[in-house]
Amino acid sequence: MQQHLGRLDGVSKVDVSLLGGKVAILAKPDGKLDPKKIFKATFDSGVTVAEMTITAAGFIERDAAQQLQFRVDGDQAFPLKVDARAQELEPLAGTGRAVTLRGRLYAKAPKNNKQRPEVQPLEVLEIIRK
Repeated sequence: MQQHLGRLDGVSKVDVSLLGGKVAILAKPDGKLDPKKIFKATFDSGVTVAEMTITAAGFIERDAAQQLQFRVDGDQAFPLKVDARAQELEPLAGTGRAVTLRGRLYAKAPKNNKQRPEVQPLEVLEIIRK
């Protein structure tokens, strides 16, 4: 798995903890990571993903449909899952003020759910205050 993920564009380092069942991916300073490609590479390596989270700095803005999104780069943005934590970020929309978030992009569905696994809107788990 480390080799599959390490070959992806934008990946600087991959740490795999077999005991903890966790994988940490560090992006290159000038690179960007595509969660869909990470998700696919993980499955291609034979590992089932139970959850995918990110920690990143970026800006809160509104998309064309006026929904909140988290922009981490000029052309990379994640739609936010509509919930109470996302609403806390609403006053920052369009202000240009940077924010660091830890969020969930994927959580494994219950066994009886037959839907194809996909990256989901970013669920804000924590607003990191420095």
